[in-house]
Amino acid sequence: MAFTLPALPYAYDALEPNIDKQTMEIHHDKHHAGYVNNLNKAIAGTEYENMSLDDILKVAGKAGNAVRNNAGGHWNHTFFWEIMGPDGGGKPEGELAKAIDEAFGSFEAMKEKFNAAGAGRFGSGWAWLAVDNSGKLVVCSSPNQDNPLMDVAECACTPILGCDVWEHAYYLKYQNKRADYLNAFWNCVNWDKVAEHYKNAK
Repeated sequence: MAFTLPALPYAYDALEPNIDKQTMEIHHDKHHAGYVNNLNKAIAGTEYENMSLDDILKVAGKAGNAVRNNAGGHWNHTFFWEIMGPDGGGKPEGELAKAIDEAFGSFEAMKEKFNAAGAGRFGSGWAWLAVDNSGKLVVCSSPNQDNPLMDVAECACTPILGCDVWEHAYYLKYQNKRADYLNAFWNCVNWDKVAEHYKNAK
């Protein structure tokens, strides 16, 4: 069962001026598509061919780098597109807002910790806001296309928000200023979707 590239859930220019149209076109149509195509090649004729993407992530450590990297790339980007939107920004509300205050002291403190995780990730990777096994919110990061759902995760938890800090995600607009990109990212976050992920993760 081959994986397919999901359509971007909004127009390529919907996140401007925070994330530019050209970056979104290349990021979705080239990078994400590449992960999907390479994943299909990597699993062809193997035991992973008929597994769901979530199940592949659970055994990514033994599946080999081609499967691990491309399965992660497909899952991470699908998740990334969904937690952003043209009506993004603002602050979380309700139960999620309360959980953020309890875990970090304030929304601003969480953002600072998240930005530091993204800016401090050496090379390529991702920053995550996630729910740990005790049900508490945590911030962490992962290298390359790894994510917290993998059996090899440095921080095993369930992501509810993620930000791509690979250079291809921001370099056309922000060049080497990753911190500026991370600050702009908050203007794109779809908090309704993040709250839905939080509810499901708990």
